[in-house]
Amino acid sequence: MRTNSHHHHWRGMLLAIIALFAIQVQAQCPLENKAFNSGEFLSYNLYFNWKFVWVKVGTASLSTVNSTYNGKPAYRTSLITRSNGKLDKVYAIRDTLMGYVTPTLSPLYFRKGAEEGDRYTVDEVWYTYPNGKCKVKMHRKRHDNTHNRSEKTVDECVYDMLNIFTRARSFDNTSWKKGHTVKFNVADGNGVTTGILKYDGKANVTGEDGVKYRCLKLAYSEWNSKKQKYKQYGSFFVTDDANHVPIRLDIVLNVGNAKAYVATMKGLKNPVSCIVK
Repeated sequence: MRTNSHHHHWRGMLLAIIALFAIQVQAQCPLENKAFNSGEFLSYNLYFNWKFVWVKVGTASLSTVNSTYNGKPAYRTSLITRSNGKLDKVYAIRDTLMGYVTPTLSPLYFRKGAEEGDRYTVDEVWYTYPNGKCKVKMHRKRHDNTHNRSEKTVDECVYDMLNIFTRARSFDNTSWKKGHTVKFNVADGNGVTTGILKYDGKANVTGEDGVKYRCLKLAYSEWNSKKQKYKQYGSFFVTDDANHVPIRLDIVLNVGNAKAYVATMKGLKNPVSCIVK
């Protein structure tokens, strides 16, 4: 487990989005992609609560394209976050994440290069599927140039904070009831940990694009081994349609609270059927 809460801000954001659809199934778990096309591009504006006032402090973008991994077809997803000068004085964020999945949405590789505050770390996860199991090799390079390497083989699927997002958007959540929770495993460069998501029903949310969307509301918590309990890291809202696009994200940082609102959505696979007139 991580000992610094700054590692959790984007981790919690994406895991909460995708955990709504996460289930424990046989390793590798091929799944038909129903939610996105190559060429999808999402952009966000980031806000920070500065002395009781919400101030714009940066941007984020999430894109997916057709690619190859080890010579085979794959989707490559990239998430880039950049804070501006207003937040840099308090807590600089310079994150670049990249993940590969098969055409049937099984994870292949994940990398996160993160400058958060005064620290820079690199996480990597490699996936293979021997004998119907999932084997993950993990590596973290810390800000002091020390390294941590580990590996684990399990019967269930293992995900990371980016690749599970591309996969989980295609799950069907129509049977979910308010208050439902799900537990799941996720890997980063430091090992495998456990998260819990609670579904809190539906809400109407207005994006930075001025459009009001009907959304699914989620709350994400992660196990804190020191305190021996789960800690909540945010609440999140995704479109209540086949795209499951994140519209608003309420994120708990170690220096305060942040929000992200969708600004643009391009290249979506399905019609946006959750707009509230």
